[in-house]
Amino acid sequence: MLRVHFTAADLARMRMVASFGPVAESVFGMDLYGRTGSVGFHAWRTNVRALLGKSPARDGLPLDELVWLLERSEGDLEPAWRGDPAREQVTATVFEFCRLAVMPHWERVRTHLEAVRDSLGRVAITTGVEGLLGALHPKVNWTAPVLEIPDDTDRDIHLRGRGLSLSPSVFLSGRTAVVLESERATGVPAVVFGVPAPADLWTVDEPDEQALEALVGHTRAAALQALTESCTTSELSQRLGISLAGASKHASVLRKAGLVMTARSRNSVLHSLTGLGVALLKSREPARLRCPEVV
Repeated sequence: MLRVHFTAADLARMRMVASFGPVAESVFGMDLYGRTGSVGFHAWRTNVRALLGKSPARDGLPLDELVWLLERSEGDLEPAWRGDPAREQVTATVFEFCRLAVMPHWERVRTHLEAVRDSLGRVAITTGVEGLLGALHPKVNWTAPVLEIPDDTDRDIHLRGRGLSLSPSVFLSGRTAVVLESERATGVPAVVFGVPAPADLWTVDEPDEQALEALVGHTRAAALQALTESCTTSELSQRLGISLAGASKHASVLRKAGLVMTARSRNSVLHSLTGLGVALLKSREPARLRCPEVV
């Protein structure tokens, strides 16, 4: 059993998002793809198997070998796997799985998860935060001030005023919830809980290149390409043909997403791709860059 201990401050700082993005769903999806069962995912699994072919992602990977991709290194925005060839390869494999197995369904998945978030938001409004925690999943138990989650390990997590992020996931079928002690984008502890997937979720539309590009935005995609060679904010603005303020903003968003790292030297800053950013670019070569949502 995993026990998450709350203080009054944690309850006040709790928030819910529809999703931590397609990369997070891909991490859970790779684990689900590699497991048997989950009858509702049979059509999705069959289609994905055909798409993956001889890809390294074809066998899936267990969650305990992937969850580090969703967590932030302690005290540092720089991903812990930077410079580790094995982990960078796993990262590239996850992005390839994301492109083939998740992105074709992402609009429907995101819409469904937004509906789940809104529904639980109404629960919170009518019954309070404690009512919300009690409604996350049939196997999750809230007995103030502790949230109990079935788990293979017996451990306690004390939030100590850091707050908590909640997020539903359709790919956690067969699992109750996953706890992230420091979610990558925010650094805040998170609980991702499984929700049922509608039967029509796996209908595949014809590819929409413009919609896929819109997930990250043309300029940020171009910024990633431009940063294959490290540069200052001024140099980035010149390479992209945009204002200095615009280049700084895009670099900041990409840095928060774990794709770019920034080092300050006197009166200038130097931007470089992280291992995650490099893996993302490599996973899309030689095709035109399409990458997960960066918000």
